[in-house]
Amino acid sequence: MDSALIPEGVKRCPLKWFAVWIGILNVPLMVGVVGALLCWGLALNQTNMNNNYPFALWIAADLGVIALGAGAFFTGFLRYIVKIDELNNIVNFTVVIGVICYAAALGILAIDIGQPLRGWFIFWHANVHSMLTEVAFCISCYFMVLCIEYVPLILENRQIDKFRFPHAFSHRLHEMMPAIAAVGVFLSFFHQGSLGGVPGVLYGRPFAYREGFLVWPWTFFLFILSAIACGPCFTILITKITEKFARKQLVKRNVIDILARISGWLLAGYLVLKILDTVYWVSSTAANVGAPAGSFYANEPFGVWVLITEVGILGVIPAIILLTKRARENQPLLMLACLLNCTGIFMNRWIMTVQSLAVPVMPFDKFFSYHPNWVEWATTLMPLWAGAIVISLSYRYLPIFPQEKELNPL
Repeated sequence: MDSALIPEGVKRCPLKWFAVWIGILNVPLMVGVVGALLCWGLALNQTNMNNNYPFALWIAADLGVIALGAGAFFTGFLRYIVKIDELNNIVNFTVVIGVICYAAALGILAIDIGQPLRGWFIFWHANVHSMLTEVAFCISCYFMVLCIEYVPLILENRQIDKFRFPHAFSHRLHEMMPAIAAVGVFLSFFHQGSLGGVPGVLYGRPFAYREGFLVWPWTFFLFILSAIACGPCFTILITKITEKFARKQLVKRNVIDILARISGWLLAGYLVLKILDTVYWVSSTAANVGAPAGSFYANEPFGVWVLITEVGILGVIPAIILLTKRARENQPLLMLACLLNCTGIFMNRWIMTVQSLAVPVMPFDKFFSYHPNWVEWATTLMPLWAGAIVISLSYRYLPIFPQEKELNPL
């Protein structure tokens, strides 16, 4: 029965070994579920969060995961709107990754709010003056868009596709995909930016506050650019990991090279604007409120090394690799560049949320350190194991890699 569900013309591992793999992934997943139940049943005092760190690990992970999921809308934009046809061979996989990332973001938020039964308040009692309201609406709507994009992949399963209605419905959705992708781009553009706009408008927190254009602080645009610079790298990274486990090539090198080159140019552009923004912030924005630059990095572990690591090691190095043809063609270097780029996103989101609140702003304020406990780590990593299960099931039973048959003939 299992073999009848596998896409025609491809080879998969025996069902017993696949079941063992899924069973292994479920072990850490259940640890995360226990952590989530503790938070919901006994409240957020099960974590190390406090009044000084109300955003903590979860919000940084949430913003990072959303940035990684930008590969879905941006690749869809490049494929259906810019018309880069080669990306048709990987756009399905970006949808799978996007569904995982945005489901993870919504799941983390459901734990972070402490009382998920009141999660609907943000929609019914919307604060129309808050950027977070826009974020909530856009993320929820874009997750629905991703689910709609994922439906045709399910309907193209070897057995489901035999029936007339699923086959016709899947074909119709494919015809509508450019319009669906355009809606996804619109929604993603604004929520990616608004996530950066939230710290950027905190005028009481000079470490995060930025001037900007009209109602949008510079962080609004920096978050958008950093997300679309990182998203393709995450797609490449997960594709290569999937190939490693599958022990076969799933996508041609030219497709990977296109994404890597585009990501490199976007990352380089982001770094230029990020450096200009930092210089202006230090010399003007923060200086005008009497906050010397050294005061923001006076408390460890938030020293100057944080800025050097974010911009230099996790920014400049991957940008150079991605923009150099010979380096891009070197698989270990390409993987390193993608890993550094993705790590840089998480570090940037950590800095703009956790570090922003950690820096004392009043003479009588004290610096308090924060270390996540096992509940926070288990629930934060839970989407990793759930995502691995979704990718495994999708790869086994759905035709998500159009070039697999060509690259791996039976």
